[in-house]
Amino acid sequence: MELLSSHRSCDGSQERYRHASKSLNCNMNFSIYLPPQISPPLDNRSQVPAVYWLSGLTCTDENFATKAGAQRAAAELGIALVMPDTSPRGEGVADVADAYDLGLGAGFYVNATEEPWSRHYRMYDYIVDELPALVEQHFPINDRRSICGHSMGGHGALMIALRNPVRYRSVSAFSPVVNPTTSPWGKKAFSHYLGDDIKNWWAYDATLLIAAARASEHLPILVDQGNADEFLAEQLKTERFIAACEAAHYPARINMRAGYDHSYFFISTFIESHLHFHAQALSS
Repeated sequence: MELLSSHRSCDGSQERYRHASKSLNCNMNFSIYLPPQISPPLDNRSQVPAVYWLSGLTCTDENFATKAGAQRAAAELGIALVMPDTSPRGEGVADVADAYDLGLGAGFYVNATEEPWSRHYRMYDYIVDELPALVEQHFPINDRRSICGHSMGGHGALMIALRNPVRYRSVSAFSPVVNPTTSPWGKKAFSHYLGDDIKNWWAYDATLLIAAARASEHLPILVDQGNADEFLAEQLKTERFIAACEAAHYPARINMRAGYDHSYFFISTFIESHLHFHAQALSS
């Protein structure tokens, strides 16, 4: 790994790294916040749990690090924050000109099966397997993990946690795309990355995955959604996720926040409550 930057923050360290990704066949950047509980000499007592943050369309690993103000709560709680990029990048990586919702910045956290996307766009494998293995090898971070995200990243967090309930202690999301198989954003991305057979899309849809979840593997779920979000009706479809949770008796906590939109002003308002939610699950 190559260290790109390091800044002291809330008595911990906000750092950014680059590494060669085998899953994505390109170099990838990720940001990480190491709380002050990590201090030399490193030993088992220095190990801390981690919350993985998945960002939304057009974002990089730096948006959350610089806008959410999550470091203070993470420092108080002794939690590391791991912030990957949203897609593969670099020369030779497939992209679509003038399309913010497809290609660079829009990986949708799936394993693409269609050309030209399949060579690089395997964000599911990167998030679930490669990045945690790298982080846990090189930093004093243990295998107690939770996952959180916003918008496209909220879709990724919910979908990944529901598919891998033994790998995560809890999952939360801000303004998630919860039913991407019916969302314009989701249908555009999935048709390109996964092909036209809609059955191949189902494994990446949180609303559909809820129905298949075993009661013994239910995870704590927290969702915050603003009712002034301009994407709520057409893209996010929160009401379908609520109905699916109720039908499956899945105990999710879903808050509709009056007056809040899709922005980082919304995230920064409630991120502390999300980290406390994860801290409780990570310490159990």
